[in-house]
Amino acid sequence: MSLGACWAQSVTGPRAVQLTVYNGGFALVRDTRGITLKNGINSIEVEDVAAKIDPTSILFKTLTAPNSVTILEQNYQYDLISPDNILNESVGQRVTFTSFDSNGKAYTQSGVLLAPPANGGVVVKMDDGSLVLRPQGQVSMLKMPEGLHPKPTLNWLLESARAGDQDAQISYITNGISWTADYVALVNKDDTGLDLTGWVTMDNKSGATYKDARLTLMAGDVRRQQLRTLDSMGGYGGAYAMKSAAPQFEEKSFFEYHMYTMERPTTIRDNETKQLSLLEASGASVTKDLIYDGRKQWWASWWYPGRTDLNPGGGYDTSTYHKVNVVLEVKNSKDNHMGMPLPKGRIRVYKLDDTGTQQFVGEDEIDHTPKDEKIRLYVGDSFDVVGDYKRTDYKKISDRVIEETFQVNIRNHKEAPVSVKVVDHVWSDWKVLESSAQYTKKDAHTIEFPIKVPKDGETVVTYTIRTQW
Repeated sequence: MSLGACWAQSVTGPRAVQLTVYNGGFALVRDTRGITLKNGINSIEVEDVAAKIDPTSILFKTLTAPNSVTILEQNYQYDLISPDNILNESVGQRVTFTSFDSNGKAYTQSGVLLAPPANGGVVVKMDDGSLVLRPQGQVSMLKMPEGLHPKPTLNWLLESARAGDQDAQISYITNGISWTADYVALVNKDDTGLDLTGWVTMDNKSGATYKDARLTLMAGDVRRQQLRTLDSMGGYGGAYAMKSAAPQFEEKSFFEYHMYTMERPTTIRDNETKQLSLLEASGASVTKDLIYDGRKQWWASWWYPGRTDLNPGGGYDTSTYHKVNVVLEVKNSKDNHMGMPLPKGRIRVYKLDDTGTQQFVGEDEIDHTPKDEKIRLYVGDSFDVVGDYKRTDYKKISDRVIEETFQVNIRNHKEAPVSVKVVDHVWSDWKVLESSAQYTKKDAHTIEFPIKVPKDGETVVTYTIRTQW
């Protein structure tokens, strides 16, 4: 097999592009191009690939006659044309420097390049024998060094058993392209219903443009080994309270993930942020809860030791958290005019005021949410409803048994009564000995007291808990 008879070909742009973009900031590119092969050895070069390609992920195959082609070599060439790279590859070649004196008169100097910029600075041996270090001026070269490319280039050395035109598919993974889901929720006047609009925000910094691509978004936590990359990547997310177009994606379950396939081709340009309509839901029922978790900061600091910001008071029974949280809850079901698996993302919540103007009232993040699951959005804290939490009594019954009495005061400064869910966290083996209000055991470590607070009034809850361990 002689390489002297190698047929070289530079392949033009893709005929078709399929792009699967993952939540993790990477994408699978499937690029179909037409190639012409001779019988024997062929060298194929493909430009216009992503600059942030993972070279170990490249797969080449012919679709027309896959059994007739053998891959001998595969190369990713990313030594790109630049002034420094040209000089680095031109050691021993003649160079000319054109400079200008104080009067604007041009003069030139020529010589042989002895050291490139990569060695810490240019050194040239001039024609008069002198050495010039870091010469100034415009540099002229007689020829382009071999091995430099204007764009990242893939190269294959193939052996073909047949001649003719074939379709070849190039697949690879690239970093630098990401997508996020952003949602806009509009709550009605009574806080009982909402309209939800979902947007896909794509950010392409992969170093390539994907023209008329068939786009698929993969939602889910796909595991991927951390790889060394040639560059870093960025991200962007945004959403707007605007009227969206009709949803453009078809959702399907795939493996343990969900795929959202765009129904039409789209062009995703390099260094572009693009927003696409994902979903619309109107008239979904929603509930608004006021939740007071007086031990919230202490409980958080128990599970996250060293986070002093979570419990500024530093004590077990200090009353440091007075906020009553505002939480919206909606069920993601077909019966509730929803029922589509929702990719993780940020939800911005708006509400119409008395003049019909949209006002921003809060935002929260959701994780990947399957259909028929509940979405809970913590959007902010109540201005007019506040609480106090304190331990009023402590008894050590034995070395491993204690009894504690707690008091929660909820004050309502509104001109209407409100319902509040008072939450507390318990541990080990516990039992409520007495309580001034009915409670519900939410899980092994959480109890909840649903209470009513009169307008411009106060409700007090007291309870005693025995804990043993």
